[in-house]
Amino acid sequence: MKYSLASKVNPITDKKDCIVIPVFTKDKKTILNETGKLVDKACSQAIQLILDNGDFSGEAEKTLMLYNLKGIAAPRVLLVGCGEKDKVDIKTTNKISQAVCQVVRSTKVKKAGVYLSDLLPSNTQNITQIIMGFAETLYQLEDYKSIKENGKKTVLSKVCLSSTSSFDGASKQALKNSIAIVQGMELSSNLANYPANICTPKFIAQEATKISKHYDDITLKVLEEKDMEKLGMGAFLSVSKGSDEPGKMVILQYYGANKSQPPVALVGKGVTFDTGGISLKPGMNMDEMKFDMSGAASMLGTLKACAEMKLNINLVVILALAENMPSGRASKPGDIVTSMQGTTIEVLNTDAEGRLVLCDALTYVGKYKPELVIDAATLTGACIVALGHHISAVLTNDDTLAENLLEAGKDINDPVWRLPMNDDYKKQLKSAFADLGNIGGKAAGTITAACFLGEFTKNYKWAHLDIAGTAWSDKDSTGRPVPLLCQFLINHANK
Repeated sequence: MKYSLASKVNPITDKKDCIVIPVFTKDKKTILNETGKLVDKACSQAIQLILDNGDFSGEAEKTLMLYNLKGIAAPRVLLVGCGEKDKVDIKTTNKISQAVCQVVRSTKVKKAGVYLSDLLPSNTQNITQIIMGFAETLYQLEDYKSIKENGKKTVLSKVCLSSTSSFDGASKQALKNSIAIVQGMELSSNLANYPANICTPKFIAQEATKISKHYDDITLKVLEEKDMEKLGMGAFLSVSKGSDEPGKMVILQYYGANKSQPPVALVGKGVTFDTGGISLKPGMNMDEMKFDMSGAASMLGTLKACAEMKLNINLVVILALAENMPSGRASKPGDIVTSMQGTTIEVLNTDAEGRLVLCDALTYVGKYKPELVIDAATLTGACIVALGHHISAVLTNDDTLAENLLEAGKDINDPVWRLPMNDDYKKQLKSAFADLGNIGGKAAGTITAACFLGEFTKNYKWAHLDIAGTAWSDKDSTGRPVPLLCQFLINHANK
């Protein structure tokens, strides 16, 4: 799909296959904006007649396709309801864009002119949400289908964000950034949606290698299990040893700024399939445990987006990749392992493996002296209980970092909510035989999991994103939190 901007376009003479015009509501009446009025005048008020007769309400996400309007060059005019203009926000804009895409993709439209540039006061947010809405609607993985259905559903190849006025430099940058972000989301979603027999630690390492070769600003290093043994990563290896698939830790560095500038570090949990180990999960919906590598997938997608944007920032991205399987070699409940940091951990539940994989990665990343560290992980079912499937949890040792992540989430419609961390919760991790237990009981599971990770992140600013409820929905990856991370890094680079 190609996305572009078009300034000072006359919608009356626009010859694209379809033009999209917004309709708003005010005081229980439907109204057109200036672009809509211009089109309506050219077609002898045919649109206003429809509105006056009450045949189109202007309710957000409602659509009505009109054909061959007299005086209009485009053969199709799509009316899209946007609701009350002063109540349109970034979430509404995204939903409106999705509604437009659903209709347009069901026709023979190849090129669409989308006149929705004034939905939001911020042109940059407007452009981002329209492109994200289209990309999310069009996304479908069909690599393993004999008959490709998606190609039959749409011939749409170009979406032009059009305006009767001019787009400024910030808008052009927003277009570039938005295209990069949806490319990162697509990569993340593809990896997460791939079956676990394909998407192994080795496979993800190979995909990371392709990215490092494609971009001159990215370097790659892979730690094999023998390397991790030498480094003393006993926590990570306690998980990976149960599988025939060797674990890997992939380290990618992106240099978008002066090399003397401290990097921002991104660490992703990449458990490519999680059976629970000896603490075996129930069989119901276990197929969804292929998504347990979504943290790593999102970090790789974010890296790709930053490289495409040529963002003025340095990054270290660590993908902690392993399978959690039951076998004669697997860890058993009650085993004690020693992390790279030297902390001993009693493995009370082998299904709390993500924190074991991550804690050694979080220790290792310290060698790069990062400015700050963010990890993302589908870590706890308790997060879904607390926040559902709409908002990711953030837990952090730095208030400013928390505020910046919350701001980024609001900016790009990928929200997070801060949960507390304090010593009262840390007490739940007490072990009778080791320095830490890897679980803290039933209460506050998301918080105690973050408190566990916090024991390995005391030497830098750090935030943990629990994306268990947001990384996938209805057995399909959402690509989150790539938008959140990209927006945070854009904001951070601009500061």
